[in-house]
Amino acid sequence: MPEEVQDVEEFVKLSERAAICEIKRSRDVVKLKLRTAKRLYTLKADPSEAEQITKRLKCRVTEA
Repeated sequence: MPEEVQDVEEFVKLSERAAICEIKRSRDVVKLKLRTAKRLYTLKADPSEAEQITKRLKCRVTEA
């Protein structure tokens, strides 16, 4: 089961352990998905805020 993270700082910290971050864009929400060895973590953000977050991530980023 995926686990939704509410805190941006925690999400960035989890990206250190993640292999990949997938970005899924819709009209008004951007979903960021971190894949670690054991779990999938998700974060929902506004499109403008998502750009700031993706610059801080420490794993490979792909668009889905």
